[in-house]
Amino acid sequence: MDLHARYPALADLRARAKRRIPPFVWEYLDSGTGTEATKARNRTHLDRIGLMPSVLHGEITPDLSTTFLGQSLPLPFGISPIGMSGLIWPDAEGHLARAGRDHDIPYCISTVATQSPEDIAPHLGPQAWFQMYPPRDPEIRRDMLDRAKAAGFSTLILTVDVPTASRRERQVRSGLTNPPRLTPRLLAQIATRPAWAIETAKRGMPHMRGLDKYTDAASEGLSPTAHVGYLLRTAPDWDYVKWLRDAWDGPFIVKGILRPQDAEKLDQMGTDAIWVSNHAGRQFDGAPASITALPAIRAATKRTLIFDSGVESGLDILRALALGADFVMLGRAFHFALGALGRAGVDHLIDLLAKDMIANMGQLGAATLKELPTPVDLHTHTPFQMVQKTSPKG
Repeated sequence: MDLHARYPALADLRARAKRRIPPFVWEYLDSGTGTEATKARNRTHLDRIGLMPSVLHGEITPDLSTTFLGQSLPLPFGISPIGMSGLIWPDAEGHLARAGRDHDIPYCISTVATQSPEDIAPHLGPQAWFQMYPPRDPEIRRDMLDRAKAAGFSTLILTVDVPTASRRERQVRSGLTNPPRLTPRLLAQIATRPAWAIETAKRGMPHMRGLDKYTDAASEGLSPTAHVGYLLRTAPDWDYVKWLRDAWDGPFIVKGILRPQDAEKLDQMGTDAIWVSNHAGRQFDGAPASITALPAIRAATKRTLIFDSGVESGLDILRALALGADFVMLGRAFHFALGALGRAGVDHLIDLLAKDMIANMGQLGAATLKELPTPVDLHTHTPFQMVQKTSPKG
């Protein structure tokens, strides 16, 4: 089967995933929070970013390689964490970790994944990242770091934009709780998705295995969009960031930054990279589009910048890189691919994104990522004010 003929874009994988996974799982993956205005803004503002074509360059063979935190990588994008990935497709974390290893791109696992660091250790490549929701208990905190390091995770990500559980009204309406409770309503939906049902039956209903050591999974009193992770979690502050920076032996990244002043302070604290993100619209419906925050953060720091939120194509990746990002991460997109085709979908999406980048770089006359043109606001037809990029600190 020619996957490029049947699924030439992420939209095709998304449509197939919606047909293959139960509706309550789809609502968990696809939903934002509130009226989903932030989720929509992410897409709208990415579409505002224009890149001026450049012609008469002769034949160009674009080079997609990049240097990230001192390491040479073949592609400028990787796989973002999504909690409870295994709900979306069985063994999701395993599929994604192996894809990251095989393609030599970063794979980031969530604290609230359905497989533990120990489960996933045999499948990790050198670009293995561990995303931490901050435990309140210092002993749990230390133990979680020790487990991540022992499993082979080289890079620590602290997510700071989830101080409280979001409401995610679509998810609530779907009847999904964490862990999932198989009500007659949910069972009826599962019956209409036999492939998902068969594969899930082989592994059992997913839960947050990495937290089994710390909780008996009792979740009484939690809201439907919260989960046992909230029993352990705290809202971090600057002292917490400093503690983690000192405790972790390896690259340390802070995720969920939209304000330049926060980036400046993280720069001063020695954070290796700063992750610009609004959590893809899943946490706060009044946030700006992440892409609109990127230029000011780029102006505020020379640290390595990672970008996510709303990325759906190779062109979107180029837009973010041209606006000052050093690297781009995708979460929902890879899970749409998983829901559509399993592991084959992940490989196909990586190929799709790379081919789309190559096609668009040919239009731009850019042989390397450093040659991307200054972006233009397609509404005002004016260039974005950009800061000359230099080598990141650290």
